[in-house]
Amino acid sequence: MEFKNLRVYQPDGTFRTGGLTISGDRIAAAQSSADACDMDGLYAIPGLVDIHFHGCAGHDLCEGTHAALAAMARYQAEHGICAICPATVALPEEELCSIMEAAASYETGRRDAALAGVNLEGPFLAESRRGAQNGAYLQKPDAALFRRLQEKAQGLIRLCEIAPELPGALDMISELSGEVRLSLAHTDADYDTACEAFRRGARQVTHLFNAMAPMTHREPGLIGAALDHDRVGVELITDGAHVHPAAVRAAFRLFENRIILVSDSMSATGAADGRYTLGGIEITAENGRATVNNGHTLAGSVADLFDCMRGAVGMGVPLGQAVRSAATNPARAIGIQYDYGSLEPGKLANILLLDEDLNINAVILRGQIID
Repeated sequence: MEFKNLRVYQPDGTFRTGGLTISGDRIAAAQSSADACDMDGLYAIPGLVDIHFHGCAGHDLCEGTHAALAAMARYQAEHGICAICPATVALPEEELCSIMEAAASYETGRRDAALAGVNLEGPFLAESRRGAQNGAYLQKPDAALFRRLQEKAQGLIRLCEIAPELPGALDMISELSGEVRLSLAHTDADYDTACEAFRRGARQVTHLFNAMAPMTHREPGLIGAALDHDRVGVELITDGAHVHPAAVRAAFRLFENRIILVSDSMSATGAADGRYTLGGIEITAENGRATVNNGHTLAGSVADLFDCMRGAVGMGVPLGQAVRSAATNPARAIGIQYDYGSLEPGKLANILLLDEDLNINAVILRGQIID
């Protein structure tokens, strides 16, 4: 399969006019021939990678079933997300074990986004910043519990969230930093505590600005600590509800190429407004927002990652930077950058073809065009 006259995304975030050749399920090094299909200047970008979302299409990872995973993976692929790392919430160990077993035994369908990992968001979070997490199931950091869950997942847990101020958290970070990517989340950590967590091996911040103390000139907190550690990536939700557009623009200026766009979507994404549950908590999805029934606390988003990427561009983020943040950076964060995240020869042929208004013209999933 050969295409020409595309505006092809480059690893440095720029675009060049050229072609793409697909051989089997991979991008080939050969240049497109005169007989290649003329794409009339469409953008070609890598399939997106969402490393933090809970559900979509009326389903949730925490259902712990292959049917739920398949429905989510199909929806994601159809919306340009080609690899997924869905997130749990705080739940009892028995339920988390069942979720991990289901994920470990799941086989990705031909037309579905690849299940590239699982994100353990909860139970090692701070009560003071729990947001829509169920406080009844929060636990102190426990490396042994993580390893039991990882064993059930057969190594599929690629991200683990943790509030570094909790008793034993810093020791857990030291112990697990070589086994899983650790992300600071749902936390009241001050600047010094966050810096120590990064020194011990934490490498990510979960949904920047949300479920953490704000940055001020005397108390820079977690945000200031992340700024001072250039090996740390920061997640950002650009659904228009979680973070004001001015703060989105500021984040991209401050963190430049360290932003990881995530959707944090829940089961109402791609489904009708109404009542849903998340970790046993009742959620209302209405008018583009998902909230706990107090009406104030956000409970994930109702936007998928492609919506968020396009939303970031609408907020003033350059397209190349938005693509890098939604494809290249998340792939690198969970260690799948050798197959995902760019359009370099040898990588899986996961390609989105977009028009000038960033509408999806076609999704190519592992070398095959899907509807």
